[in-house]
Amino acid sequence: MAVRSAIASPTEGSSARIEQLRRKLNIVEMATGLAGECPASLALGIPLIDRALGGGLSSGALHEIAAAREPEIAAATGFALVLASRSASIASAGRSVLWIADDLSLAENGAPYGPGLEGSGNAPEHLVMVAAAHGRDVLWAMEEALRCHAVGTVIGELRARSIDPVATRRLSLAAAAGNTLGLILRTTPDDTPSAAATRWIIGAAPSRLFTAHDDLHGVGPPRLAVRLVRNRRGHLGAWIVEWNSVEQRFELATHSEPVVGAAFDRSHHAAVA
Repeated sequence: MAVRSAIASPTEGSSARIEQLRRKLNIVEMATGLAGECPASLALGIPLIDRALGGGLSSGALHEIAAAREPEIAAATGFALVLASRSASIASAGRSVLWIADDLSLAENGAPYGPGLEGSGNAPEHLVMVAAAHGRDVLWAMEEALRCHAVGTVIGELRARSIDPVATRRLSLAAAAGNTLGLILRTTPDDTPSAAATRWIIGAAPSRLFTAHDDLHGVGPPRLAVRLVRNRRGHLGAWIVEWNSVEQRFELATHSEPVVGAAFDRSHHAAVA
């Protein structure tokens, strides 16, 4: 199983101290409004990752998802869409997904593709697209949408540029107020200080090639290289996950050889999902 933890297990002496710091952080979040009145966790369905997240992804919070490299924006997009799908089915049934992007991002990366949306568990009719002229307009629209109780997930696609920490603070407060999942989708990683609860770096991973010993033939399910590089509720980590299109969920990849190609092909803009 291709799993690499980025933090070693704490010793018994430091475990109590870590738990004490986590409780203090939760108190501060409640006092400042970063945590909603009824905070909920969005389980990814993979116990190893959910434990690192302290039970799951905070649904009423802001999270950052970045492509490992700009050509791998499709992989990051697929991960964001799966989170939106799980949010709609678990935490916010009946609420729409709002996708906000500036004109240049749409021109460079393309718009969400209908069959790809359905493949990630998102009904195309529940996705609302908003095109903005500039990056600052994306941030403004995100803040307004995050406070709307008719929206379950807000995805803001931003090109490679630093975001003012004050802006991420405002988005975090808006997500908590609306109990809405906020996702900033970035074309490249960024280490600028942020109020986001988690920060992910997503890349394409080689898919498995079925052999004569398998019941199936050809290339296996898509895979992603997932790295959790910021986590306010727990540990960090790195995993290879595989998309199960039948069960509509991610699973840890259990085979590493033989492999072929990239899991998500970026050769066509339409195949963003």
